[in-house]
Amino acid sequence: MELNSNISAVITGGASGLGAATARKLASYGVKVALFDLNAEKGEALAKELGGVFCNVNVTDEASVDAGFAKSRAAIGQERILINCAGTGNAIKTASRNKETGQPEHFPLDKFNLIIQINLVGTFRCIAKSAAGMLTLDPIDGERGAIVNTASVAAEDGQIGQAAYSASKGGVVGMTLPIARDLSRDFIRVNTILPGIFNTPLLAAAPEPVKAALGAQVPHPARLGNPEEYASLAVEMCRNAYFNGEDVRLDGAIRMAPR
Repeated sequence: MELNSNISAVITGGASGLGAATARKLASYGVKVALFDLNAEKGEALAKELGGVFCNVNVTDEASVDAGFAKSRAAIGQERILINCAGTGNAIKTASRNKETGQPEHFPLDKFNLIIQINLVGTFRCIAKSAAGMLTLDPIDGERGAIVNTASVAAEDGQIGQAAYSASKGGVVGMTLPIARDLSRDFIRVNTILPGIFNTPLLAAAPEPVKAALGAQVPHPARLGNPEEYASLAVEMCRNAYFNGEDVRLDGAIRMAPR
């Protein structure tokens, strides 16, 4: 897909981190961008910087997502690109003993379900609604649209306490190929990136020695990933018409240890 000012894109989790870097990268080609996020302050500021539109969207809420797509399409037109970066995580053991009482306890199922709802169901909700909108478009050079999802290396080598996070990201990986097959006859491509340890707002508050120690775990280059490196791959997945149905690790060859 040729990226230019005739193309519109929706980026979930677009106010910061991987989503913001991808929004900037797409905008550098002239693409009109809509940022879906819950952080209105950062989202509005970035949208203003890029000449795009901010939509206050909670991906776990059907009405919120519908309103976001309605607002973005009214402002910049039907998107041909969807980048799914909205997500979060937690770290809780499946079962353990309470440190204070010594009594056994288990992973609260509501907290497990929340991660699934945001990372997996929220991603699918946005894919399904965006793809339905793309069906209204005429193909350009044999393409109607491109979708890029964000999983994690935890989908394949999750650490202690990451049962919910790994399950949610593993689900994103698992649904990539069937969705790509579902949409293939309609000329819509679907790919997923599995980032390793990236320098995102999640790590922003961590002391520099902690960041350095995390980066040292990466075989090469021995550092944290930069959001711009994620954006570069996401944009290539949009541009390259033969890139479809793939799940690609972007991790400096790291394989996560148990803890």
